[in-house]
Amino acid sequence: MELGIIGLGKMGGNMAERLRRGGHTVVGYDRDPEVSDVGSVEELVERLSPPRAVWVMVPAGKPTAETVHKLGEVLEEGDLVVDGGNSHYVDDRKHGEELAAKGIGFLDCGVSGGVWGLENGYALMVGGDEDDVKRLMPIFETLKPEGEYGFVHSGKIGAGHFVKMVHNGIEYAMMQAFGEGYELIEASDIVTNVPETFLSWQEGTVIRSWLLDLLNRALANDPELDDLRGYANDSGEGRWTVQAAVDHAVPLPAITASLFARFASRQDDSPTMRVVAALRNQFGGHAVESSKGADSPGADVNPPSV
Repeated sequence: MELGIIGLGKMGGNMAERLRRGGHTVVGYDRDPEVSDVGSVEELVERLSPPRAVWVMVPAGKPTAETVHKLGEVLEEGDLVVDGGNSHYVDDRKHGEELAAKGIGFLDCGVSGGVWGLENGYALMVGGDEDDVKRLMPIFETLKPEGEYGFVHSGKIGAGHFVKMVHNGIEYAMMQAFGEGYELIEASDIVTNVPETFLSWQEGTVIRSWLLDLLNRALANDPELDDLRGYANDSGEGRWTVQAAVDHAVPLPAITASLFARFASRQDDSPTMRVVAALRNQFGGHAVESSKGADSPGADVNPPSV
């Protein structure tokens, strides 16, 4: 099958390579001329035979919106656009309606697999019209892992990115749990084989998983994790998951806490904890550490009369 791909970064480039290995013809466009097959979106469309299919793999938000709008100007009725990036599901309906007005189909596809997807395949979560999904099944079958699982037609437009968003929210909480468990074990004075403990969990335990495999890979390279700073960004999907939980009145305490933990990781000196330290000093006389390097004794302040 013939497919155009816009965005040949780590994910898009590897997906293009996997498709080529699977016998498909791929025409790729990227702003980096060293990896691009064509010089413009217009040239990409010209190289494809109608009815065309173009897969978009650019950052969510404005870049995706601009790309979808551009494709709406240069594609023809009967063509198909797939947004395979990490777009917010609420944007999918807007993009679908914009393209539908010109007779162009639209699918949203949540993609998971990271840098390992080239060899292992990508988990694909697709939203959109069933006929459009069937049309692109040769592409999906090549991108997904071998075997029964790894692909789902989740529902209507927006459903693919919605379930991928929730998938990433679950991922946040799982990673946070591994991190907290590691910190507690490492803090113990009776556990002397921390990396070996995690390694032993790869078989026979209920928490064995790919994330555990990746943690063990990291610990093998750096047993104390000394080469890393405890700073973690969020891609945005964790925030969207929490917002969707508010919108649907669904409690997500673990996922929400894991998102807030990432925010806390970016603070060298947490303003919140400075307030907590100051209050403990005031009401309980607890000693505090000064930013100037000297410890402060406990407070000796009588509470105001009420």
